[in-house]
Amino acid sequence: MKKPNCSYEDFSKLDIRVGEVKEALLVEGSNKLISLTVDVGEEYGVVEILTGMQAWYTPEDFIGKKFLFLINLEPKPMMGRVSNGMIMATDIDGKPILNTVSDDLPNGTMVR
Repeated sequence: MKKPNCSYEDFSKLDIRVGEVKEALLVEGSNKLISLTVDVGEEYGVVEILTGMQAWYTPEDFIGKKFLFLINLEPKPMMGRVSNGMIMATDIDGKPILNTVSDDLPNGTMVR
Protein backbone atom coordinates (compact mmCIF):
# COMPACT_ATOMS: atom_id res chain seq x y z
CA MET A 1 0.00 0.00 0.00
CA LYS A 2 1.61 3.18 -1.21
CA LYS A 3 1.17 6.12 1.17
CA PRO A 4 0.74 9.76 0.17
CA ASN A 5 3.75 12.07 -0.01
CA CYS A 6 4.62 14.06 3.08
CA SER A 7 6.50 17.30 3.27
CA TYR A 8 10.03 17.53 4.62
CA GLU A 9 8.55 19.65 7.40
CA ASP A 10 6.32 16.73 8.44
CA PHE A 11 9.20 14.25 8.22
CA SER A 12 11.47 16.52 10.28
CA LYS A 13 8.98 16.34 13.19
CA LEU A 14 9.71 12.62 13.65
CA ASP A 15 12.34 11.85 16.25
CA ILE A 16 13.67 8.40 15.41
CA ARG A 17 16.47 7.20 17.70
CA VAL A 18 18.55 4.16 18.49
CA GLY A 19 17.35 2.54 21.70
CA GLU A 20 18.56 -0.46 23.68
CA VAL A 21 15.99 -2.73 25.28
CA LYS A 22 17.03 -3.28 28.89
CA GLU A 23 13.98 -5.27 29.98
CA ALA A 24 10.97 -6.85 28.26
CA LEU A 25 7.93 -8.35 29.96
CA LEU A 26 4.56 -9.72 28.93
CA VAL A 27 1.81 -7.30 29.95
CA GLU A 28 -0.47 -9.04 32.43
CA GLY A 29 -4.00 -9.50 31.10
CA SER A 30 -2.99 -8.93 27.47
CA ASN A 31 -2.43 -11.52 24.78
CA LYS A 32 -0.83 -8.91 22.49
CA LEU A 33 1.36 -6.51 24.44
CA ILE A 34 4.99 -6.71 25.50
CA SER A 35 6.37 -3.93 27.69
CA LEU A 36 9.85 -2.78 26.67
CA THR A 37 12.08 -0.75 28.99
CA VAL A 38 14.23 1.17 26.53
CA ASP A 39 17.32 3.34 27.03
CA VAL A 40 17.09 6.00 24.31
CA GLY A 41 20.01 8.13 25.43
CA GLU A 42 20.52 11.23 27.55
CA GLU A 43 17.77 13.44 26.14
CA TYR A 44 14.94 10.97 26.74
CA GLY A 45 16.46 8.60 29.28
CA VAL A 46 14.80 5.25 29.95
CA VAL A 47 11.18 4.94 28.79
CA GLU A 48 8.47 2.31 28.61
CA ILE A 49 7.29 1.40 25.12
CA LEU A 50 4.52 -1.11 24.55
CA THR A 51 4.47 -3.25 21.43
CA GLY A 52 1.70 -5.52 20.18
CA MET A 53 4.06 -8.22 18.91
CA GLN A 54 3.32 -11.03 21.37
CA ALA A 55 1.91 -13.22 18.56
CA TRP A 56 5.33 -13.29 16.88
CA TYR A 57 7.96 -12.61 19.54
CA THR A 58 8.82 -13.36 23.16
CA PRO A 59 10.33 -10.84 25.58
CA GLU A 60 13.70 -12.58 25.15
CA ASP A 61 13.74 -11.58 21.47
CA PHE A 62 14.15 -7.92 22.53
CA ILE A 63 16.36 -7.91 25.64
CA GLY A 64 19.86 -6.52 25.15
CA LYS A 65 19.29 -5.59 21.50
CA LYS A 66 19.23 -2.21 19.79
CA PHE A 67 16.42 -1.09 17.50
CA LEU A 68 15.09 2.13 16.01
CA PHE A 69 12.27 3.81 17.92
CA LEU A 70 9.92 6.66 17.07
CA ILE A 71 10.39 8.37 20.40
CA ASN A 72 8.30 11.55 20.15
CA LEU A 73 5.02 9.81 19.37
CA GLU A 74 2.20 11.05 21.60
CA PRO A 75 2.03 8.90 24.76
CA LYS A 76 -0.71 6.28 24.48
CA PRO A 77 -2.47 4.60 27.42
CA MET A 78 -2.83 0.82 27.00
CA MET A 79 -3.87 -1.78 29.57
CA GLY A 80 -3.30 0.60 32.49
CA ARG A 81 0.18 1.59 31.27
CA VAL A 82 1.45 4.34 29.00
CA SER A 83 3.50 3.69 25.87
CA ASN A 84 6.03 6.44 25.17
CA GLY A 85 7.03 5.66 21.61
CA MET A 86 6.99 2.91 19.00
CA ILE A 87 9.51 0.33 17.86
CA MET A 88 10.17 0.45 14.14
CA ALA A 89 9.78 -2.84 12.26
CA THR A 90 9.54 -4.08 8.71
CA ASP A 91 6.26 -5.65 7.58
CA ILE A 92 6.22 -8.81 5.48
CA ASP A 93 2.76 -10.24 4.77
CA GLY A 94 1.38 -8.71 7.98
CA LYS A 95 4.19 -9.99 10.20
CA PRO A 96 6.44 -7.43 11.88
CA ILE A 97 10.12 -8.20 11.31
CA LEU A 98 12.49 -6.82 13.93
CA ASN A 99 15.43 -4.85 12.56
CA THR A 100 18.36 -4.61 14.93
CA VAL A 101 20.98 -1.89 14.58
CA SER A 102 24.69 -2.08 15.26
CA ASP A 103 25.79 -2.30 18.88
CA ASP A 104 28.39 0.33 17.95
CA LEU A 105 25.70 3.01 17.67
CA PRO A 106 25.26 4.85 20.98
CA ASN A 107 21.81 4.89 22.55
CA GLY A 108 19.99 8.02 21.49
CA THR A 109 21.66 8.32 18.08
CA MET A 110 19.28 10.19 15.76
CA VAL A 111 18.08 9.04 12.35
CA ARG A 112 18.08 11.79 9.73
